[in-house]
Amino acid sequence: MAAADSGVGSSSSGGGHGGEEKTVTLVSSDGARFEVREAAASLSQTVRRMINVAGAGGSAAGIPLPDIDAMTLSMVLEYCNKHAPAPFPAADVDLAAEAAAGEEDVKWFDREFLHVDRETLFSLIRAAHYLKVEGLLDLTCKTVADMIKGMTAEEIGQTLGIRNDLMMPQEEEAIHLEHAWALE
Repeated sequence: MAAADSGVGSSSSGGGHGGEEKTVTLVSSDGARFEVREAAASLSQTVRRMINVAGAGGSAAGIPLPDIDAMTLSMVLEYCNKHAPAPFPAADVDLAAEAAAGEEDVKWFDREFLHVDRETLFSLIRAAHYLKVEGLLDLTCKTVADMIKGMTAEEIGQTLGIRNDLMMPQEEEAIHLEHAWALE
């Protein structure tokens, strides 16, 4: 993910067929520029739509993503690069063995990828939602669900940083008494 000079363009890939692979430049809210394979960037429905609107020529300014900072965007792109189809397989590669090894690698990556602090996890959720990267959104939300599994409502609120400012303690106690059957 290096700095780039064009929004949508072509760049040589080191693939086995010697073809050209398109790249796009994404620009974070803090001005960092990331050049990424179009196949990886297209895992985002939002970016895919922007690429289609910009056309093959693209924009020298790149595709602006004003709601995502550089650190979060770099993590989203790491996920997308790992999950995007591999560019141009070499002719002598055993495709079945390569696919099996790749699947295991992706599963390991997914397990390890989200070992991050809470704030980073929530930034990734917001970015995955904004960019419409369904696989990443599913993975991040599942991580939060696993994190809060078995917790009480108070523990969940504390873990997620949610403050209960909707009712007074007396009102909350009355609701707990009225709906005790649901809290068992």
